Parts: sequence; structure tokens; C-alpha cells
Amino acid sequence: MATSFLSRKPDSGLGNISASPADPSRNIDWVLMTVQIVLTILGGFVVFSASRTRLVDDPYAFVTRQVIFAFVAVVVMFVVMAFDYEVWKERARFMYGLTLVVLVLLILLGIASGEDRISFDLGPFNVQPAELAKFTTLLMLAVYLSDERSEEVSYARFLGGLLIVGAPAVLIVIQPDLGSASVIISLAMGVLLVAGAKARYIAMISILSVATVAAAFFGQLVNDYQSARIRALINPAAAGADETYQAENAMRAIGTGGVWGKGWLQGPLTNGRDIPVMWADFPFAAVGEQFGLVGCAVILGLLGIALIRVWRIAHLSRDLLGTYVCAGVFTMLLWQIFQNVGMTLRIMPVTGLPLPFISYGGSGLIVYFAMFGLVQSVHMRRMR
Repeated sequence: MATSFLSRKPDSGLGNISASPADPSRNIDWVLMTVQIVLTILGGFVVFSASRTRLVDDPYAFVTRQVIFAFVAVVVMFVVMAFDYEVWKERARFMYGLTLVVLVLLILLGIASGEDRISFDLGPFNVQPAELAKFTTLLMLAVYLSDERSEEVSYARFLGGLLIVGAPAVLIVIQPDLGSASVIISLAMGVLLVAGAKARYIAMISILSVATVAAAFFGQLVNDYQSARIRALINPAAAGADETYQAENAMRAIGTGGVWGKGWLQGPLTNGRDIPVMWADFPFAAVGEQFGLVGCAVILGLLGIALIRVWRIAHLSRDLLGTYVCAGVFTMLLWQIFQNVGMTLRIMPVTGLPLPFISYGGSGLIVYFAMFGLVQSVHMRRMR
């Protein structure tokens, strides 16, 4: 049932003493909300610093869009929070099915145009269905597993969950967008582990994931530049200069930043064109060069606080659905942080996965705010 947590109850003159401790409006996790707002504001500064010198006509173009995305994301979060998460349970199947249809349409559009597509071009904005798939797949998997109340996930239930995750993951690999597909797999592992899946089930997911990626390579579904990124990670000595160019310069940016950094807008590599698409793919390098080790620690510390709060809410949840939703958000966030920072430090392949709340991009920012809205809804209604 929808709950307007922004409305105030009638005041008796002695304050709002009629409000129950279980009232959702009194149970917002302000620490979590503050952290994500601060991260988004810091992300705006990073996007501006990394993009302003690349745009001669309008240096504020990317950051202006990011601010618009942020306002939309906040509205979406409050809309999600306004409803008991049980409401989303009733709509999970429809939203999941719609996501699959949109992913198929994107593939067909790419085939018709003769080029790979990972987003719909809507004039000044691009919409990535893979980002929507994170939200809807999480919701569908959590709903499906919460229907079975037992200490362990049965084999039949595991296979059903595997199909739920596998369908969007395969469609995203076909685009090809291996980074987003890996996030879908990570959420599945997190939710299944918390649900009580056996170790061999998780091993099966890992094997199937590797087999799917291998099939994509051998089936030539993966672009040449994506294959080159894998080769550059495995054997950088044999890789060409073009294949390691981005990652090497990202490492240089962090290394030259030292402890305190060179100062905002003072980084030569950030100001130059040495790291393509830095505002989206390598914002952590921009943080390292401008704000040094201290700045990197602040960003990671804030993200760590967000992870701790999500994990805490998973423990406080009133039911399995809320716990599974939080577990999925936790593992997605953790994996995406590790992947983005890892590719900047050259311990992971370059996949283009954004750093949550920091990287430029509307679809990713809005979806993460929506998922945090779900987490807030779990926390707000934990005493009902």
C-alpha cells in the first residue's frame, strides 16, 4: 500500500506525539541518504574537472546533464521510498518481462543498423536498458526466492533463479556489454548466498558465467577492442600501446597525485586528453591526481559507509524479501566499486563499468538511487 511519508500528521499542540515509532517517515536512514547525496555532489565536481577541457563550445555540458540526472534520480528515489516494497513485489513480473522485451528490441535495432548498441539514442540523452535490468532482475529474483521459506535453496528453486538471471545476462552479453552482465551475475551470487544456496550452486553459476563469456568470444559477439582489453590485462608486455593507453595513463594520474594531490582542476592528465572518457570510465584516476591518496580514501570511505548501512538494513529487515533486496544491492555495489577501481589500478580489465554516484551517466545514477530507495523502504517499514 502506498504510504505518503512526506505528509505530517495533525499536531495536537504538544508536538507530533501521535506518530507511531513504526511510522515510515520516522525511520529513514539519514546516514545512508546523506552519504549518497555527498557522493553525488562530489561526483559532479569530478565530472566537471574531467570533461571541461574536452568540450570547447560548452565546458559545462556534461556536468549540467549530470545535475539534471541527479535531480531526476532523487525524485525517483522518493517515489520508490513512498511505497511499501511489497507493492513492487506485485509488479516485479511485469517490470522484468518489460525489461526483457526492451533488451531484445535493442539487439534487433543494432542488427537493423549494422552496429552494436548498448543504449537507445534519445537526442541529447541515451538510455541503457542494461541499467534498468539491474533493478528489475534484482526485484524479480528476490521475489522468486522469498516465496520459498526454508533454510536452503532447493535445486528446483535454484534453477528457476538461474533462468531469471540468465535471460537478461545473455541478452546483455549479446549487445555486447560484458561489464553490465557481470553486475547481474554478482547480484545473483549475493542473493543466492544469503538465501542459503549450496556452494556447488554458486560454483555452477561461476562456471556458466565463464562459459558464456568464452562463447561470446568464440562466437565473435565481443568487439575487437574488448578482446584487446582482456589480452592487455593477461599479458601487458605483448599488448600494443593502443591497448594499454587508457589504463597506463590512469595509473600515472593516481601515481603523480601523491598523498594530497595537485589540487582541483590542476591535474595535467585530467585536464589533457590522455585518458579518453575519463569522466565516465576513469573518475577514480581524476580523484587520485587532483586530491591524492587522501581524496581516494574519502571516496572509498563514503562508499564503504554506504555498504555497511545496506548490510545493516538487510539484517533489520522484517522479511526475506527485504533481506534479499538489500543483499543484491550490496553485492552489486561492492562488485561495481571493485571493478571500476580495479581497472584503474590495472588489476581488472577495462569494461566501462561506472563508479557508482561518481561517474557521469544518467541511467546508472537513476537506477542506483531507485535501488537505494528500495533499501530505504525496507528500513522504513522494518517494524511493521
